[in-house]
Amino acid sequence: MTLMTKILGAGAAVAMSAIGALAEPGLIIDLGGKFDKSFNESAYNGAQRWAAETGGTFVETELQSEAQREQNMRKMAERGANPIVVMGFANASTIDKVAPDYPDTKFAIIDVNWLDHPNLRQIAFKEHEGSYLVGMMAAMASKSGTVSFVGGMDIGLINRFACGYAQGAKAVNADINVIVNMTGTTPAAWNDPVKGGEITRGQISQGSDVVYAAAGGTGVGVLQAAADADILSIGVDSNQNYLHSGKVLTSMLKRVDNATYNVFSAGVEGFEAGVVDMDLASDGVGYALDEHNAELVSDEMKAAVDAARADIIAGKITVHNFTDDDSCPSF
Repeated sequence: MTLMTKILGAGAAVAMSAIGALAEPGLIIDLGGKFDKSFNESAYNGAQRWAAETGGTFVETELQSEAQREQNMRKMAERGANPIVVMGFANASTIDKVAPDYPDTKFAIIDVNWLDHPNLRQIAFKEHEGSYLVGMMAAMASKSGTVSFVGGMDIGLINRFACGYAQGAKAVNADINVIVNMTGTTPAAWNDPVKGGEITRGQISQGSDVVYAAAGGTGVGVLQAAADADILSIGVDSNQNYLHSGKVLTSMLKRVDNATYNVFSAGVEGFEAGVVDMDLASDGVGYALDEHNAELVSDEMKAAVDAARADIIAGKITVHNFTDDDSCPSF
């Protein structure tokens, strides 16, 4: 080895050390893209908020296909991003494989709570609790006695939304009819607004006058079809009230933005592994009120929903969790 090679090698080592010390956090965005106006966009907004407040920068990548999951995750770890937030349960098997290979990299994954790695933070949400509240609002707003739900991929997670929604609606009106349809059984179900609109129109033909979408980018088509038919819709994850002002009754907020922001803010030094449950008590889920739905949400509706929220937090109301036993008593 020449002296010059030794010097270059030492310099590279110092540079790599500096890069490690100044590691940027990373965000791996799931299928559907960062501008899906829902789940992914909420996480991106949390990352952007962190960057705006701290002046920091972050690394991001958007998955374009199933085949990219492992490749993208490894590339981000190898470029030194730390910590890395990974969006969606569909990345669970990948992170289970990849995380042990990068023990010094801190990973956080949204919508997973069943893995066990010392460098992994798992963030789960009690979507059924927030969905119960918007189900109550749907039943109180409905004039036809029929409300509906359009889910994305037919999985336990999305059935948890549907089940909580139905339970909340039936708490207001035991005789209400709740129509539930899923968009598909593959990840493509998250990004098919055309099919979302078709399903919604079918539900409207069956009498639905309030429709709740929990379908990622597909939900944009659901909200559009509802607005076109002059019925009410309910958004999800991000506040979607603005998409059709005066036509979106509310949005069930799933604070993926806060989860991402918190991981970025903690950084490597403040990182904590384990499972975190975000629920009504921690404001991990909730419902949106703003100028776009102010005329739709009556004082009576708000009082009833806020009372139910307090009772759920206090344990006086138990919202059924579909994924506990793959059943929904309210269907």
